[in-house]
Amino acid sequence: MQGLNAKVALVTGAARRLGAEILKLLHASGYQVVLHYHYSEAEALLLAAELNAIRPESVFLLKADLLSLEQVEQLAQNAVQRWGGLDVLVNNASQFYPKAFADVDENDWSILINSNLKAPFFLSQVLAPALQQRKGCIVNIVDIHAEKGLKGYPVYSIAKAGLVALTKCLAKELAPNVRVNAVAPGAILWPDHSVSEAQKIEILQKVALQRCGTTEDIARTVRFLIEDADYITGQIMTVDGGRTLFT
Repeated sequence: MQGLNAKVALVTGAARRLGAEILKLLHASGYQVVLHYHYSEAEALLLAAELNAIRPESVFLLKADLLSLEQVEQLAQNAVQRWGGLDVLVNNASQFYPKAFADVDENDWSILINSNLKAPFFLSQVLAPALQQRKGCIVNIVDIHAEKGLKGYPVYSIAKAGLVALTKCLAKELAPNVRVNAVAPGAILWPDHSVSEAQKIEILQKVALQRCGTTEDIARTVRFLIEDADYITGQIMTVDGGRTLFT
């Protein structure tokens, strides 16, 4: 697939970590990719240069604050205009940080709910016509803790639970022309904030495979749902090395 004949994928939060891995794998699979970022401009520029060196003009950079509905709508419009359509939306961007229940304030609520739930909802809404036109798909990145909650992260867990519900709702709302699924990672990347070695050991003791997964594990699952899952919609694919067997 080349140029205007290639399929087009938008990945939010794609400058680094998991989003970058998903973007790189879709690019390697022949997609023209829209790389959304907010704060990570240096990483976004470096990744875009790397991928455009492989296939010229195959990466389109778009900066947007997903906490702003106006910028969400502009992101969607610009993504579609670049190559005249859209085949895939990957809602990966996420805010993630601990906050005890007693300490949560309205700002925490807004940041975590808006980034993990509100932005994917309205981005999907604006992009639905373009996705329907090409019989495309949406993949949401959720979390294994959406079901039972992660202690110390109540608002984040609530937001991801909402994203699971959104996945199932949109699978009904957008059928039959758009498939909507989600991937729920387990222990893949340690968070940016400090996690002690003792905490890591404790977490991995509860993983059946006794090791962390990789970003490639998640990216390959996303690609499967996009490329090889024509009869799958409304499903949550858990990629956790067996972590949820012990909860």
